[in-house]
Amino acid sequence: MSQLHKTLNSDDCYRALIARDSRFDGVFFVAVKSTRIYCRPVCTVKSPMQRNCTFYPSAAICESNGYRPCLRCRPELAPGHAPVDSRTRLAGQALRLIDDLANSDLANSDLGSLAKVAQLLGVTPRHLRRVFEGELGVSPMQYILTQRLLAAKLMLTDTNMPVTEIALASGFASVRRFNDAFVEHYKLNPSRLRKEARPGWRNELKTDARPNIIACQLSYRPPYDWESMLSYLRARGSALVERVSDDGKYLRTVAIGDSKGYLVVEQTRDSKGQIKPNALTLSMSASLGPVFMQVVTRIKRLFDLQANPLVIADALGELAAERPGLRVPGAFDSFEIGVRAILGQQVSVKAATSLAGRLAERFGERIQTPYADIYLATPDPRVLACADVDEISALGIMPTRARAIKVFATAYGELDLAPGADYKTTVAALTALPGIGEWTAEYIAMRCLAWPDAFMHGDLGIKKALGISTKKALIEVAQQYKPWRAYATMHLWKSLEIK
Repeated sequence: MSQLHKTLNSDDCYRALIARDSRFDGVFFVAVKSTRIYCRPVCTVKSPMQRNCTFYPSAAICESNGYRPCLRCRPELAPGHAPVDSRTRLAGQALRLIDDLANSDLANSDLGSLAKVAQLLGVTPRHLRRVFEGELGVSPMQYILTQRLLAAKLMLTDTNMPVTEIALASGFASVRRFNDAFVEHYKLNPSRLRKEARPGWRNELKTDARPNIIACQLSYRPPYDWESMLSYLRARGSALVERVSDDGKYLRTVAIGDSKGYLVVEQTRDSKGQIKPNALTLSMSASLGPVFMQVVTRIKRLFDLQANPLVIADALGELAAERPGLRVPGAFDSFEIGVRAILGQQVSVKAATSLAGRLAERFGERIQTPYADIYLATPDPRVLACADVDEISALGIMPTRARAIKVFATAYGELDLAPGADYKTTVAALTALPGIGEWTAEYIAMRCLAWPDAFMHGDLGIKKALGISTKKALIEVAQQYKPWRAYATMHLWKSLEIK
């Protein structure tokens, strides 16, 4: 049974259904009594009345109760977040892995792509193909091809990258194969699509073109409390790796595989210099072209661009009245967030930021950027796993924290800290590591897993904001904020800043 079904009642599930938040997709299904059809929570049909809804943790239970699957949202395509059965979980893991792998890793050949995914999942390519087709209705390679084409379409319409670079960045082994696939599936070649699609945006890019820069827009649902997001990241950024500028931009280094560079995120402005209320502009060095889609995905997670703020604010009521656009900061690099959380144990936010900078300076790789204060990559977990505890503690880090960092780095490859991973399982795995307590584990899970209902019930700041002294009382009071307790946490922390 899924974690949501264990902890949420009908009202909580219905709020999630109304929000159509993709993070609940696969976590539960809604069966509608009036139509005898069951759907995913992201289905685009008109939302049914709550009295007609019953919520189940799996498609199998829906069908055993006489409901048939929706033909529009296709429940069989729901991600494998909920433990429906082992085949569905495997297909879901394959989907997530394919989406998160660097496009360059999938570019060598179709056979190589499937073999790599199967190897990482610990199954044979033949078994993966059988499960994939049985659960999703398409072969792994059909799915990979679709992902490549959609990535290429985004880069063609929203960036100034040359077509030849887009072909390679989206995972095609050659420009010829790229062109052939486009013509076969979209009935026009890439250059023609670029000319016909969104000419206004293309003109803006040409007018403001900067050498060796790739730029694109990332949309979100307004409102967005940009200043609060920057304030949070400014205080907790890893020194020498990321920072927030005085003119309201987020800057950081990036190291993904062999691709290294930097990026800048800022509010999008129109031709008159006015801020657009529904988009951010992401600019990155051309050196990151091969991992363009990975960078886009990570930035969307970091800035919580998939949230539906008005639905969440409505559910939180008075708590969110002053700042309905407040988001939950995610993680660009889950290892970076984990180390930062460990460094922050029993020290001030400012001190933890300084320690993170020292760690990057000692163990991080230098990256070429045009900025004097961000030029180091987050230390690789393999490097810290091999480092001596005394070498880490020599940076001013307490020996217990140094050992915890080394343990975390060693275990990192076995931990599932990706969005969609099970919250309770992740917290349990983290707290089993020496030196990582419940608060640290919950914080890592909130930032890295993007689970909207993550909640640190032992947080002293939350207790202070609510005027509560015991953990039991806090858990009871927090029930009113489900399934958006992570957002409630941000509002409660913000209220302490205002005071």
